[in-house]
Amino acid sequence: MASQASPEKSRKCQCETSHPQRILYQILNKEEQDETRWHPQYYHPCYSISRAGCPCEGNRKVVLRTPEVTCMRASEVLLKTITFIRNLPSFYHLPQEDQALLVQQCWAPLFVLGLAQEGVDFELKEISVPSLLKKILLNQSLTDSDKVENSSLGASLADVQKMKNFLEKFWNSDICAKEYAYLKGIILFNPELPGLRFRHYVQTLQQEAQHTLMEFSSMMYNRNLGRFAWILGLLANLKAVNAETIAELFFRPILGEVNLNELLLETLYFKQDLL
Repeated sequence: MASQASPEKSRKCQCETSHPQRILYQILNKEEQDETRWHPQYYHPCYSISRAGCPCEGNRKVVLRTPEVTCMRASEVLLKTITFIRNLPSFYHLPQEDQALLVQQCWAPLFVLGLAQEGVDFELKEISVPSLLKKILLNQSLTDSDKVENSSLGASLADVQKMKNFLEKFWNSDICAKEYAYLKGIILFNPELPGLRFRHYVQTLQQEAQHTLMEFSSMMYNRNLGRFAWILGLLANLKAVNAETIAELFFRPILGEVNLNELLLETLYFKQDLL
């Protein structure tokens, strides 16, 4: 009796199992799919793989379906993130080097928390990345600009989907405004960042934010600390947030190639000087 294929083999990536002749056939014969619609209500890994040639999400790129709307809302969230930092007196007790380090390393997870708090949802469309092999086989010219576009246009589907999964979890948890504020403090004052001069002070600020969140959760939920532990567990997912993915998806369409770290610091200190 023929043995059945193991589940592990049946789920193996086609990039590992397909023969070169088969890959070449697909490249030369399949129709181009310019875009695939993505919506959280219909998203499922198996469904998405069946709609594209390669199931490796890390190789697939997406852009916003309505950038003119979503980028505007994202900009508003980023400004609110800067305002949150600016309104923390304890932040300005740190040396400027520590301030810059905290902003540069923590703005991305703070921004995603802001998306969650403001309820910013967004739809995606998958973009068709030109194949280098196909250009060679069809004797098409490949300019230097083509090479740059192939590597930089669009954000990684895998990274964006991690972010959307995080947003869904937070929306399902019904986080209130005070909880968001405490969580942002926990994220901003990260004592684990290398290079901090006042690490102990940053650690103290983070512990104060955690303690305040714990007291608030205990008061609101009849001394049940299960919610406190659950929310802190959600924050662990923010470690996977990729700042470059956020910049590519939400800000490159309106700002182009800009250094967001420098822009954030300029905006932060410019607003402070106006006070």
